[in-house]
Amino acid sequence: MVNSPHIEEGSGEKLARKARESPFMPIGLAGLAIVCGVGAYKYKTRGAMSTSVFLMQLRVAAQGTVVGALTLGLAYTMLNEYYFNKKDDK
Repeated sequence: MVNSPHIEEGSGEKLARKARESPFMPIGLAGLAIVCGVGAYKYKTRGAMSTSVFLMQLRVAAQGTVVGALTLGLAYTMLNEYYFNKKDDK
């Protein structure tokens, strides 16, 4: 039996650690919250559109926002690692 130091990490601490590791994750979560807020506001003015179709479009918009933010984060990381910080392999 190996005694490994295991520290319990709360939800807030875990979110803070993940945000430090991936700075575009909070941007994606903020975009998700904004899309959901706008969707809740627009729900009353959806007209003749059925609720299921409206929610499907809202889900696609929210997922697209998060995926877009993560893609921008990945592109930013790759540019910094491989383009701007060229290191000589000697």
